[in-house]
Amino acid sequence: MTPQRQRVLDAVTRLGHATPDDVVALVAADGGPALAPSTVYRALEALESLEVVGHTHLDHRAPSYHLADHADHIHLVCRSCGRVEECRRELAADFAGNVLAVNGFVADVTHMAVHGQCSTCATR
Repeated sequence: MTPQRQRVLDAVTRLGHATPDDVVALVAADGGPALAPSTVYRALEALESLEVVGHTHLDHRAPSYHLADHADHIHLVCRSCGRVEECRRELAADFAGNVLAVNGFVADVTHMAVHGQCSTCATR
């Protein structure tokens, strides 16, 4: 583990879910030597190839990185306010089973974001 990768991993750990730009900003503020954004991006790719971090696409913009062992939930993304909630991936078991039965497709629900409205926005 290089010092640069460790700093990137520390940033992802602190942030929980983070875009590459979020990681760049936190690493820039961690008191260590400056890292080029390209170095942070390469570190994220390397950490993902080592299965230390994973990513999810919460929207059509940049991916959100998280620790690999934190991929045990589904992201619920509110289209109105942007809030991101988590729910247990077991709640998608029936969906995955139906997709398998109808399409023969084995769904990976650990990499999933569901878009809609949070409870607050839905009741406005």
